[in-house]
Amino acid sequence: MPCPHCKITIIKRSNNESAVSAAAYQSGEKLFSEYDQEQKYYPYKTEVTHKEIMLPPHVPPEYADRNTLWNSAEAQEKQWNSQLARRFVLAIPREIPSEQHADLIRDYCREFFVSKGMIADFAIHDKGDGNPHAHILLTMRAMDEKGKWLPKSRKVYDLDENGERIRLPSGRWKSHKENTVDWNDRKYAEIWRQGWADTANRYLEANSRPERLDLRSYARQGIDKIPTVHMGPAVCQMEKKGIQTNIGNLNRDIKSANSLMQSIRQMVRHLKGWIADLKEKKAALMEALEQTKEPTIPELLSQYLELRSGQRADWTSRGKLKGTVADFNKVQAAMDFLRKKGISTVESLDTRLDEISQTAVSVMEGVKKSEKRIKAIDTMLSYIDKYEANKPVHKEYAAIGWKKKKEQFAESHREELDAYNAAIRYLKANLKGNSYSRKDLESEREQLASALPEQGEELEAIQADVKVLRDVRRWLNQVLPSEQYRQTAEPGKKPSVQGNLKGRQERIRQEQAEKRQPPRTQKQQNMEL
Repeated sequence: MPCPHCKITIIKRSNNESAVSAAAYQSGEKLFSEYDQEQKYYPYKTEVTHKEIMLPPHVPPEYADRNTLWNSAEAQEKQWNSQLARRFVLAIPREIPSEQHADLIRDYCREFFVSKGMIADFAIHDKGDGNPHAHILLTMRAMDEKGKWLPKSRKVYDLDENGERIRLPSGRWKSHKENTVDWNDRKYAEIWRQGWADTANRYLEANSRPERLDLRSYARQGIDKIPTVHMGPAVCQMEKKGIQTNIGNLNRDIKSANSLMQSIRQMVRHLKGWIADLKEKKAALMEALEQTKEPTIPELLSQYLELRSGQRADWTSRGKLKGTVADFNKVQAAMDFLRKKGISTVESLDTRLDEISQTAVSVMEGVKKSEKRIKAIDTMLSYIDKYEANKPVHKEYAAIGWKKKKEQFAESHREELDAYNAAIRYLKANLKGNSYSRKDLESEREQLASALPEQGEELEAIQADVKVLRDVRRWLNQVLPSEQYRQTAEPGKKPSVQGNLKGRQERIRQEQAEKRQPPRTQKQQNMEL
């Protein structure tokens, strides 16, 4: 991509700048400045490959002399903050042959500057390092056909609604300044930048090059990319010599960040494509599932009641009626429970059964933990009682100095000393630190003991729910296909692999038997959730 460098600045006397000095720099010539009586020369500017002054048709030919032109332009400016010249620095696309560089700049200056009355002094620099660029100096004042510089602005009197001049309290006429030319309008910066891009692109197209120059910012181009910072010749030379600079380091960080963002954007594009593919597959799968929609729990329980009715075919009428009523009441109670819990499919039933079983296990573990802790506290308090009760005996024993007398005392108080020593061993092994608080232990035990009844009630309620869900799953196992058979176990226990295999084999035999039986009309039960 061609380098989009296009810098437009104003040479100002307030910045200690000189139009003569700028012309000497870009042309590589020796010029004498009449303003400060100094010779301007930059002997190291050896890369100038072309220089030229372009005059509008009405400008006298003597202004084609660079020294005459810029000394005359500076002489017209009397203010300390005068604007002396407008300067352009343009990066020439390296894809354009070097023999066309002069024509490129000449066409650009003729169309956008010289045709408007400006005098253009341009020079092309090329060191052969892949960075050809052009410097253009433009005059700030218009000139008449006699070679006279025209004023930049003129006084215009303000008029009232009757077309009469307005007199101020000071006695003067109210007026304002108007520019004689509109070259300083902000709109021209955009026009000139776009004009340079269009002119360069015409030459690129004429040379059958696919590259195009675009001077718009990344944001205006819709490109999510961080722009690098212009380094300038001094920084470029330092970087070429291997000397790292702040601007160079910043640009390297920016390029690294852009590379990372590019990788992320590419990953996002792949993810979007993958998600779109997944959505298509999901839609196809949902359509297939809709076609093979599984029956709901009410429908399956209706089949279960019919199955149970068929199993009582050889019962007495009284027995059939009693069994049917009992089955219906159990199923109806289970349906009410499922309706309250929002369970209507086999999948939601299995999910709820797993969740509530896990909850029951958690509650049971909490109860066991509390009971274990109460038992440990009781044991601790028992040993504390023994320790405190027998501590005086041990103290008396420890105070005896004579060996024989000490042995006699130990023999007569063996039970108390053994109890004290056992308490000491237990306390050392189970106490955190060297002290205990009977009050804290009794308070903890009281809290744990008071919470046990509530935990027990919670566990009973959960176990009751688990029983209902397990009963429903057991009923469904009798009517579901064999591949959906699932054996359930009490919370905290794993289902028996052998039992699950045996139950599935039994269901397969039932299915084979059902296939051999002639089809019969089935009654639909009203078992809606």
